[in-house]
Amino acid sequence: MPELPEVETTVRGLSSVLLGARLTRVEPRRADLRRAFPVDLRQRLTGARVTGLGRRAKYGLIHTDRDDTMIFHLGMSGRWRIDPEALGAHDHLLVETEAGRLLSLADPRRFGSVDLVATGDLDAWPAFAALGPEPLGPEFDADVLAVALAGRVAPIKAMLLDQRIVAGLGNIYVCEALNMAGIAPTRAAGRIARKRLVPLVEAIREVLLSAIEAGGSTLRDYARPDGELGYFSKQFRVYAREGEACPCGGVVRRRVDSGRSTFHCPACQR
Repeated sequence: MPELPEVETTVRGLSSVLLGARLTRVEPRRADLRRAFPVDLRQRLTGARVTGLGRRAKYGLIHTDRDDTMIFHLGMSGRWRIDPEALGAHDHLLVETEAGRLLSLADPRRFGSVDLVATGDLDAWPAFAALGPEPLGPEFDADVLAVALAGRVAPIKAMLLDQRIVAGLGNIYVCEALNMAGIAPTRAAGRIARKRLVPLVEAIREVLLSAIEAGGSTLRDYARPDGELGYFSKQFRVYAREGEACPCGGVVRRRVDSGRSTFHCPACQR
């Protein structure tokens, strides 16, 4: 599933084509993805000008001058394509600009979604209302994390994946950040001293920024809008490296927690 770095990379790629552009064609090619396309998507966005693009957690945002924001989620296999040479069965939404640029939202497994929300109501939109702070934003630090984790007996990995604690983190980057910070994924979240949360917050930021710089991680379907793959997988410390050497010299282990693979190093993560 595309995580925060992949969505951020996608938004930056779309910005080069969409920012300031007027939309002349907005065409859903099927009725739904994970849920139905907004029935008035074509009507509300055709003729609108894109005034900005952004990201909230794992959602991409396309703002327009009509006080409407299109929100997209890439699900398990979604990706935007810029000026595709040909359209296929999995290109489910087309967006064309006045300059003649064409974008398609392709999603073979159809777990993604597209919503349309009044820009002024974004913070109250149900999927956003309960989200925690952005991990790359100034509102996320060790003090905020300590308050959120106080008294929690659940494992730290599970807490970091809880979008109410911090928004946008996913399995890959939580495994990587916990390894970098030397914290075992199974440690009770509320029992981690604040002095250990400081390097954890720093590790989360470092891992996410490095992944964005590398264009995200391509494991199966993900590619940037320009078709380039994400290369952060070449920098993985522990993720998908069971039986290989951790940077500390220990051996990476894999365990399954709630259906997710957790990669960690028992030698350095305590």
